[in-house]
This record gives sequence, structure tokens and C-alpha cells, in this order.
Amino acid sequence: MDTRRLILVMVFAFSSFMLWENWQKYNQPKPPATAAAAQDAGSAAPKPSAALQAGAVGAPVASAAAAPTAQAVTITTDVVKATVSSLGGDIVDLELLNYKEHDSADKAFALLGPKHQYQAQSGLIGAGLPTHRSQFRLVDGPRSLAEGANELKVRLEADGPDGVKVAKVLTFHRGSYLVDIDWEIANPADKPLSAHAYYQLQRDSVAPDGENSMVSTFTGPAVYTEADKYQKVSFDDVAAGKAKFAKSGDNGWLAMVQHYFVSAFVPKEGTPREYYMRKAEGQNLYQAGVIVPVGDIAPGGKGGNAMTLYAGPQEQDALKKIAPGLDLVVDYGWLTVVAAPIFWVLQAIYKLVGNWGWAIVILTVMLKAIFYPLSAASYKSMAKMRVLTPRLMQLKERYADDKQRLNQEMMKLYQTEKVNPLGGCLPILVQIPVFIALYWVLLGAVEMRGAPWILWIKDLSAPDPFYVLPVIMMASMFIQTKLNPTPPDPIQAKVMLAMPFVFGVMFFWFPAGLVLYWVVNNILSIAQQWQITRMIEQGGKAANDAKA
Repeated sequence: MDTRRLILVMVFAFSSFMLWENWQKYNQPKPPATAAAAQDAGSAAPKPSAALQAGAVGAPVASAAAAPTAQAVTITTDVVKATVSSLGGDIVDLELLNYKEHDSADKAFALLGPKHQYQAQSGLIGAGLPTHRSQFRLVDGPRSLAEGANELKVRLEADGPDGVKVAKVLTFHRGSYLVDIDWEIANPADKPLSAHAYYQLQRDSVAPDGENSMVSTFTGPAVYTEADKYQKVSFDDVAAGKAKFAKSGDNGWLAMVQHYFVSAFVPKEGTPREYYMRKAEGQNLYQAGVIVPVGDIAPGGKGGNAMTLYAGPQEQDALKKIAPGLDLVVDYGWLTVVAAPIFWVLQAIYKLVGNWGWAIVILTVMLKAIFYPLSAASYKSMAKMRVLTPRLMQLKERYADDKQRLNQEMMKLYQTEKVNPLGGCLPILVQIPVFIALYWVLLGAVEMRGAPWILWIKDLSAPDPFYVLPVIMMASMFIQTKLNPTPPDPIQAKVMLAMPFVFGVMFFWFPAGLVLYWVVNNILSIAQQWQITRMIEQGGKAANDAKA
């Protein structure tokens, strides 16, 4: 297999990869559920297993009731604007003020909200205790984070059986996407009260707006435990009852993941917990949650439970500080071991230059410099093959009817000229994992979302609005094709000439940051390949002149 065939194999592999990515999305999304349907979805509280209930007096599941009219309050901090409903005390809308909608620079990005029936819900499991379908009373208090204050509390209260008083307190923090959820339970009855708390994320299966049809990213629930590590679960598997994930433990977290953003419930370390996922029957709504014990509350005593909710961007440094493994929601797959250091270097460069576009350019130059010896070996092999191409064409014409003799003569020529037709293969193969890892880094980094480069490139995560970079990439690929040895087979030659245009059209819809990387890499490759080819051809000409 010579170098041009390797290139064709690479093209085929890359095309197959893109087809596989798009095949994953072949199921057209179902229409979002109506608001009324969302209220009825999974109205009953989840039920903990017998193991989690061990030692408890009993925790029957609350029955569904007619939905009361809900009130809502708007909570505003320096980074989020949230809507808290009196129905369940749930967060039913959450806008991230530092991020904009993909199609409107005037609107803050809504992570939670009615569009996808995306809510952060919680409730108690126990006879007569309030669930996410119960009506709470909103206690008066500030609704905006005061100047100089570091936190804002929203208190909701409800009544339980036998005079039990329940309060749910949501605490928002300055400069943070964390929300603390605290349950306070007072038991004035003459018998002990046993309860569990559950926290769940509800969402439809429709991918968020702005998803690129040429690249596929994961949307759905995920679970992490120290034993089983990071486990993504597809909505289809949840619907079919085939979801495989860690069901219990005393560590880890549960999340709902989408491109660039995540919401996650993080229980305290060491707390027994159970994870669950379910689909609302007849509706395109899914719930993924975690159940934790509240414990026995003695007569006249008080008890409670606390949970941390993160709902915001997939900023890896921040996620690492919240919980072990939470940064894995920025999923690089099996190339994480390569991609993670690449992102670390890219971030370090950004801190120096202050622009993600220039950081990509500098990183590309650094990678090209690191792989210079390998690239040089590959280009030298191609340059030698280019010098031999006329002689190979002569052999093909001479032995056109004798394939065996043709192969023998070609091998003799390679041995005489000390050319290895496979010499350009290995260097390219070694670099492929690094290039794919960088592809995933640029695709998954939320830092690219809304990040400008220069002039017309206002968002590195969006396609080039004027297709300038894809056109430059097509031109650079065409030049590279001309620098490569001309295939003796006319059909192969035509395929090689068509490749730049095929790939260029594909890259019209790729994020500008990815195309920028390919353009810079191609330009550097052209310069290196041209110089090496020139040197080899001059050496070959000098040798021929000396022989003459």
C-alpha cells in the first residue's frame, strides 16, 4: 500500500466516522410534550429499594393528585436568572446570564425551561409528605442578590401528616452555578417519622438548538461512581428498559448532559444513595434522579437532608472542584488520556494571549513542531515517490498485460533507488490519535461558545458565516494534492483531485474553530512538504546529471 492509498484509506475512515456520528442521530426527535403533560409526567415519587429502606418504619409512595395552581418567583443573581415554582418548589426555568442563545445575542441562554420541559425537581418519600407535585407556600424574602451579599435564600413551606412541618430552602451563590437544596422537617407527632428524599432532572429527548448536523454530541442522563466510573445512558435505552448504569452506592453523582452544559445532583460523600431513570408513559419526557435517606426523626425532633445542584457550563476546572469525575461530562471518549493534556495546553496558551482563536493557531504550530520529524519522514517518502512517478508510469505501460512482472519491476526500482513505498504511512498513522483528540477538544470546549477570533469570526463554535475558512481549506488541500505523487491510475488521480472539494463542502458546516485548526495545519504542511519536495527533486536532478 503506497502513500496515496493510505490517504484514501484515511479519507474513507474519516467519512465513515462522520457517517456513524450522523447515523446516531437518524431518529427524528419527537415533538416536545405540552406543559400539561409535563405536569402529569411521573407524578408519583420514586420508591426506594428495600435495602435503602432497611431500618425505616416505612415509606409508601405518595399518590398522584390533581395539580394545584402554581405560583412562581424569579430569582436573580450575578450569573443566573431562575424561576422557582410553588408546585414542588422546583426550579422550572434557569437562564445563564453570561451565555447567549445560539441564534440571538440579545437573549440569555436558557438551560432549564419549558421548551424542553427541563426542570430540577425534588420531594420527600413517606406517607403524606410533600413531593414535587405538592403545593408549597413561598415565604416572603429578597428575590435578587443584594449588593455585597454572597448568597440568596428562597424558602418554601408545606404541611405533612400529623402536624409535620416541612420547609425547602434553595440557596443561590454569587458567581456560582451551584444551588444548595436543604430540607427541614419538624416532627411534633408522638411517633417517629421515617423518610427519604429524592432529586430528579426531567427533560425531553430533543437535542438542544444549535446542534450541528455534521457533528454528533451526546444528550441524555449520566451517572458516575468510583467503582463504575462515568456511564452515559441513551434515552432510547431508558425507554426500552435496557439502561445499564450503577444503581446504588455511597459516592458519585447523577447528571443530565448536553453539548456545552450540564445539570447534576451531587449528594454528600459517604451518603447511601440509589440512582434511577424512567420515562413517562406515552410522553417524550424522561426523569433521572437519586434517592437518599433522611433517617428517622424522633417524636418532637427535627431532621433534614441536603443536596447540591450544579446547573451551568461544562467548565472543567470548576467541575473538578465540585465532585470527583464531574469534569468527565466533557467527554473525549477513549482519547481522554490524549485530549485532556491538549486542552490543558490550549487553556494555558489562552491565558497568555487572551484569544481562543490565536490559542488554536499557536497550539497547531506547537503540535506541528513536535511532529516535525515524523512529518518530514512522511514527506520525504512522498517526495521520493514523486521523483519516481515518471519511471513507474513507464513500467506500467511496458508491463500493462503482466501484473506479476510489473510488481517485480516496481520492487526492483524501489530497492535500487532505496525508496520504501510504506515510508510515509507510519508517521501519519502515529499522528492520527492526536489529531482526533484535538478534534474532540475543540468540539467539546464550552470556552469556544461565543468566543471571537478576528474580523468576521465572532463565534468559534459556529460555522464560518461567510465560508472563508472552508474555501481556504479547499485551496490548501488542492495544493497539497498537487505536491503529492500523481497516481498512475487515472481514476485514483481524479479521486484525489476531487477530495479537496468534497471535504471543503463538508467543512462548510463545521465549527469555525475546527476549520481554523485544519487551515493552519494545512498551510504549515504545505510549507514543509514544498521545501522537502524541492530538496529531494533537486538532489535527484543532480544525481541524474552526474550519471549523465
